[in-house]
Amino acid sequence: MSVFDLLFLLMFLISLVALAAAAIAAIRGRRSSALRILLVYGLCAAGYLAAGIAVDFWKPQRVIPAGDPWCFDDWCLTVEKVSRTQAAARISYQLELRISSRARRAAQRAKGAWIYLIDDQGRRYSPDPDPTAIPLDVLLQPGESVTTARVFEVPADARGLGLVTGHGGPYCGPMDLLVIGAGGCLFHKPAMIRIE
Repeated sequence: MSVFDLLFLLMFLISLVALAAAAIAAIRGRRSSALRILLVYGLCAAGYLAAGIAVDFWKPQRVIPAGDPWCFDDWCLTVEKVSRTQAAARISYQLELRISSRARRAAQRAKGAWIYLIDDQGRRYSPDPDPTAIPLDVLLQPGESVTTARVFEVPADARGLGLVTGHGGPYCGPMDLLVIGAGGCLFHKPAMIRIE
């Protein structure tokens, strides 16, 4: 958990307290106090969002080399091998992936895990459906790892391909915008594993 994750949790708790205080003041008939609380809260929220946008703008893109694990707490994804086949105007990329757990005591999974290939223009490419492939959110015992594969079809003009992943919410979802430095989505600088 990063400092920015902790800051988000703190701001969330402060938001709950401020909104509850404003509601209580309004119920008690102190509308000017409620409006003052909401005004201060709104200014603080705007400052927080502006800080998030500034960090996303200035923060360099995180690029993880293939072969290195990309970990979210104890769940890790590693691109172990990339195979490329060209056919007409499309290129097929087969990625061998290792999903692993760094947990020491409890079994765990990354619920709602997803992956895409993304190019330098921000276009996303989903993996081809494969009902026989091991799911990304497979339950792993402490220290366990599994290998699986995904195939992506991309246009031949796609450049700067990288794999983006996450879980618990969509790509460039609200949490990527609310947690400072989390997504890099606003400026097309998401963290990624470089494929090409």
